[in-house]
Amino acid sequence: MTVTLPSAVLDRYRRFSRFNSPYPAHDDGRAIDLYPDGEAGLSPVAGVVRETRTVGCPDRSYAADEDHLIVVELDDAWCRRAGAAPGTVARILHVVPAVSPGDRVAVGDALGPLTRSGFFGRWVDDHVHLGFRPPGANALRASGSLPVDVDTPVEPMRWDGTGAVVERGPTHVRLDGPTHPAPGRRFAALASDDGIPLDGGLAHYAGGGAFDALADGTAVSLWGTRVGVARGRGIAWEPVDALANGERVVGLSLFAARDGGFGVKVVCPDGRFDLGETVSLALAPSDDPIRLGVG
Repeated sequence: MTVTLPSAVLDRYRRFSRFNSPYPAHDDGRAIDLYPDGEAGLSPVAGVVRETRTVGCPDRSYAADEDHLIVVELDDAWCRRAGAAPGTVARILHVVPAVSPGDRVAVGDALGPLTRSGFFGRWVDDHVHLGFRPPGANALRASGSLPVDVDTPVEPMRWDGTGAVVERGPTHVRLDGPTHPAPGRRFAALASDDGIPLDGGLAHYAGGGAFDALADGTAVSLWGTRVGVARGRGIAWEPVDALANGERVVGLSLFAARDGGFGVKVVCPDGRFDLGETVSLALAPSDDPIRLGVG
């Protein structure tokens, strides 16, 4: 069974990604990260809160040392719209609960403030993590979620990999390209050479994905370099290095977005490029690729 998020749910968020994570919960597109505007964690589901729980997370100097789980028993009507079986439950993370067991929530309700979790890379924006468990399954375990799909088109954006730095953080810079074709009206993502909109951490995580269905074994290339092969619901990245002005960087953070501030995020230590600097990106085969784990 696959749970498919309706477009009316996704339209409440500015960005989303199913594969931009090293954690097993996202393997094969079995969870989705939803990026709202503002600091409130908006509910993507409708139902009754069954349980809230505080959980430990990796110790990061820039983040909280605990996270929070909200388990919601989904309304039958919500399940029908999403193609889920009655009794399916949702698991929501990275929100400090302002709701309690027994509370009813609707799509768009504020569940509580977003929290900067130790599960995040430093370059990752605050977001709502969403996964689903079938009826009768253990909702507290970290693994075992259902595959997630999205019922919204994602427009591919072709780009030559060259742009100016418009945002600079401790471990990333964001470029001004590619340019979103229709901000606020539809979702778009960086396209491969064949026009496939891409998702995930390229290639600092072991795998990523696409916003179009790919036949198993389909090769994917970007900027003339083969970067991966379709496997199951995702893409297994090839051993490649990401280069920015010829220097090796950690990788590229990819997602679908509908906000006008879209731009590829380059993950690099010390935010080494200056605001306004022109950066040209490339990819090259590597015998020692950077791969980030969950430690």
